[in-house]
Amino acid sequence: MPADKVERNTLRTRLVMVGVFVGAVAALSLNVAFSWGGTVTGGGHVDESPEAKAAFNSAPGSCLFWAQPDASDIHLVSCDQPHLYEVTGVVNIADRYGPGTPSPTVDQWRDLALEKCTDDAQKYLGKPLDPFGKFAVSALRPTNDQWSDGDREMRCVLEWAAPGGELQPTTGKAADVSQSAVWEPGTCLALAGKTVGNPIDCAQAHAYEIVATVDLKDHFNGGFPNRNDQSTWLDTECNKDVQSYAGGVDLGKQKLILAWDTVQQESWDAGSTQVNCKVGAKLEDNSGLQAITGSIRQNAQDAPPEGGQPPDGGQPPAQPGG
Repeated sequence: MPADKVERNTLRTRLVMVGVFVGAVAALSLNVAFSWGGTVTGGGHVDESPEAKAAFNSAPGSCLFWAQPDASDIHLVSCDQPHLYEVTGVVNIADRYGPGTPSPTVDQWRDLALEKCTDDAQKYLGKPLDPFGKFAVSALRPTNDQWSDGDREMRCVLEWAAPGGELQPTTGKAADVSQSAVWEPGTCLALAGKTVGNPIDCAQAHAYEIVATVDLKDHFNGGFPNRNDQSTWLDTECNKDVQSYAGGVDLGKQKLILAWDTVQQESWDAGSTQVNCKVGAKLEDNSGLQAITGSIRQNAQDAPPEGGQPPDGGQPPAQPGG
């Protein structure tokens, strides 16, 4: 067999990607999430660095980070530094997959992670896991060689995946931070089809620009507010915030809409009370979102007086389409 095929066939897929997005629970449609590259040594094995081995054998409470697209530089970091995974527990699945049984498929690994790691994560957090919040359960699985040697341990982890599936770094222990699926004001989220994708530069075509983060508990302190009451308050609050964010912006003139998120009972019970205020544009048939370009904050600064011209270097107002 050619050497390149040997290398491809011996790459170790170790990270099981399971996405839990705002408003939906879904498995990412990735047949191979991350593969291990490197030099093929005797016997067709792929070398792992000491740092990677330590990461794949880390204890609950450990945090992991990598920068390379194939995660070949995965390593342990302090949880007060930016990280992509936080290990919540170790699950043994030998009761279901005894000696000699084939390794689960990628889809089966995703199902196992959801089934085995959700309760584990809630015990680790000491509170409910918000099914619509920032964090999702995922897992680290044994290599093919480890599986053949009888290793049946799966490491459960928490991750934060953007709507388009891109992992986002978090800082601090998951138990100590809000599970609210909110973004820093000034973040733009890409347009994916007619819906929302990953963070993107606001100069590029995008679906939404985040203009504010609002905590519902600042107004509702008597228990979970129904979503109509949330929307009534957020209509006023987000309109004030968008003017603070980009004073003088005329959304109607730019054919933009102001929108906001609301929270469900499960999120409120998990302590997720923060929501996004955001600006976007709808398709004319209301079937979804359309692309806009440029930040409304910069556009408001560059906007000319009525009937005037933009200052030198000014950008045109944000426009649907593009």
